[in-house]
Parts: sequence; structure tokens; C-alpha cells
Amino acid sequence: MTAEKSAVHEYIEDNEDGMVEFLSRLVAARSLPGEEQPAQDVMIDRFESFGLEPDVWEPDADELRDHPGWFETTPYTEYGYEGRYNVAATKAGTGGGRSLALSGHVDVVTPEPLDAWTRDPWETEREGDRLYGRGTVDMKGGIAAWVLAFEALEACGVDLKGDLTLQTTIEEEAGGCGGVLSALERGYRPDAAIISEPAGLPTVGIASAGVMYFRVTVHGKATHTATKFLGVDAVGKATEIYRALEDLHRERNERYEDYEPAVNQYPEAAGSTTNLALTSFDAGTWTSMIPGEATMEFRVGWPPSTGESREDVREEVLDTIQSVVDDDEWLGEHPPEVEWFGWSTDPHEFDVDSAFAGVVFENTESVMGEEVGYSGGLGGMDERFYNRYYDIPTPSIGPRGDGAHGADEYVEVSSLVETAKVIAGVAMDWCGVDDGE
Repeated sequence: MTAEKSAVHEYIEDNEDGMVEFLSRLVAARSLPGEEQPAQDVMIDRFESFGLEPDVWEPDADELRDHPGWFETTPYTEYGYEGRYNVAATKAGTGGGRSLALSGHVDVVTPEPLDAWTRDPWETEREGDRLYGRGTVDMKGGIAAWVLAFEALEACGVDLKGDLTLQTTIEEEAGGCGGVLSALERGYRPDAAIISEPAGLPTVGIASAGVMYFRVTVHGKATHTATKFLGVDAVGKATEIYRALEDLHRERNERYEDYEPAVNQYPEAAGSTTNLALTSFDAGTWTSMIPGEATMEFRVGWPPSTGESREDVREEVLDTIQSVVDDDEWLGEHPPEVEWFGWSTDPHEFDVDSAFAGVVFENTESVMGEEVGYSGGLGGMDERFYNRYYDIPTPSIGPRGDGAHGADEYVEVSSLVETAKVIAGVAMDWCGVDDGE
């Protein structure tokens, strides 16, 4: 390790408290999907404190609609994009180096139900190495880590040859079309990028799943329960479709081998790395009435290894539902309605043999003192926009923690320090350091 890199690492170690303080402010800035502005205002202030000039913009849905990665996210349909902005700031390099972007999303999922928490989700609380609060691990902690990495480079007088862009985006939790996709279409297309999602160093996130949501509305015939024989139970008919889709879930997992990075992330995923699940069920209006309508919502996900497109998966789901309809006289005459909504994304996989991967893995192993592991492929991630549509190598490099999307979320502070060290080292090696000669 060079003396310059050692000095940067030492600065990061010495300024852990400042990073935690900044992260606490970011957590306190409540930023649910569709209401991300408070956190973005914190980021604007931070970028300006570095002497950078932030680029602040609202996504334009009309400009994004023709992109193959576009879909209307749930926050977009509810809020639109007015007043919801992305932020980017670039430190220009001295020339002759490769460019890099450090990116993260500021939106967090709701902490509800609040009675499941043992502490205030909007105020950080530290216990040993754990820092609790909504967004500490997913993923404001990762943002705080690369903010400290940039601060360390500046404080240590490291001049990078390549441009370094700092970027915070909106609505990743709902699909990211107004966030990272908007940034790429605005022209922020570096030679490589890092998104500091909590992959859990020394594990690096290399993949995301294709994800789609769909809704099935089944029609029956409502009647008083005393005359059930005159009605048609929509719940019973919906259950037939549910069982067929559960069979499809099992069949798909038998057809496709387990995706190893997914099992690396969750050993329990063995046998279920492609998935189809019922997520909500709504039926009935009165206890003394046979339900005349039932609505089910599902999520289907698949890793990049299946080689499927969204159209392939959609067709298989529709064929499965149709098979139930074909075998049922009532459903044949009163077919269910299928609506695709919300998430509609392709899977991706980061090229672990790329030049950028070599820089990432070398710095990770140097900081962590152990071999790099790979994970991913179960959930949708913003990295797909870079890797799949623009051929920009982009892994997830982030901290360890637990409770994301649940109660008592926390991040391990020591892993934030490690994340900052890795990212700073990658920036130096990838962008190049101007030694002034």
C-alpha cells in the first residue's frame, strides 16, 4: 500500500465520529419514496461544503418513457416528479484518468409498524458497534461512507486524474427509474460506478433479479351465506389460481439451477432462487355474504442465470392462469383480469472479470484481509441500469448490518469505515493519482 493511500485510510479511521454525526443527520431527514427532498437537501449542503456545485434536477418522465428500463413507479403514479430531485456533483480530474461515480439512493421504506421498534426509527442510537435507525444500513450508511472517502481524499490533498462524481438519487425502493436512470440519461455516464448498497464487505454485490408485479382480480357471484348454493365463491376460484402459481414457483425452481450468488447471500435460498409469491389478498365485504370478487397481488423474480426476458416470464404466468381458466366452466365464462403494475425490471450481472472488478477486489481484500465473496440476484437493484443498459461496470460495495425493511435496523459502524477505505482506494487506483510530475 502506498504512503498516500495509508494516509487516506488513517484519515478515515480518525474521522469515524464525524461520519456517524453526518449519518445521523441524514437519517433524521425523513425521506420515504415520493418524499425524498429532506435528505436531498442534506446532501446538497454537504456537497456545497466541499466546494462543489451540485446539479439538482427533477426527472422528466416523458424523456424516459422510450427507454427499455423505464416503467411507471408507484411513487411516480402517486406523486409525479415535481419537487422530487436528484443531486450530482463532480470534482473534475486533472486529466488523463478514468472517471468514476459514487452513487446511492436516499429513499427509505416506511418504519411502520412503529410499535415493532424498540427505539425511535428517525433518531440514531449507538450501542457498541451498532448504529440503529431507519436507513442506517439501507442505504444512507453507504452514502455516509463514500462522503467520508471523498472528504479523506480532499483532506489528504489527493488529486485524481479522472473525474469523480458524487450522486444521490430517488425512488430506488420503487424501481429507480426517476433516479439512476434519470441520471444516466442526463449524461452522468462514467467509466465505472459504485453503488454503496449493503452487500456486506468483504462480500461484493454483483447481481440483481428481474422483478415484476401483477394483480389478478377474480369474479364470483355474491349472495347471502344462507344461500351459498346460489352464489359463486370468488375466494375459492382465486385459490385455484393461487395453487397453480405456487406449482409454477416450484416447477421453475426445479427447472433452473440455484443461482450461486443468491445462495451466498442467503443459504436458505437454496432451492428457491427464482421466486413467485402472493403478497396480498383482498376479498369479502360482509361476514354473511359470499365474496363476489377477490384480488390477489404477486411478485415474480428471477436471477440473470435463467436467461429469461420480462416477456418470457410474463407469458409463462399468463399461460398458467389460463390453464386454470380452461379447466373451470365459471372462470371460462367470467375470466379473471390480470394487470401488470409497478416494478418491471430486467436482471443484471456485474462482470467479475472486468478491469474494474480487479481494482475493486484488490482493494477489498487489502482492507478486509480476506478473500472477496459474491452475492446478489434475489432483489432488484439500481446497478442494473449501469451494467445492463450502458455497459458501465458497477458493483455494490457496502457495509454490514441488519433490519433493512424491518424494525430496529442497524449498521455496523466498523464496516462503514471499511467501506470508506475500500471506496477511497478504488477511486485512487481507478481514476489515477496526479503526483504533480
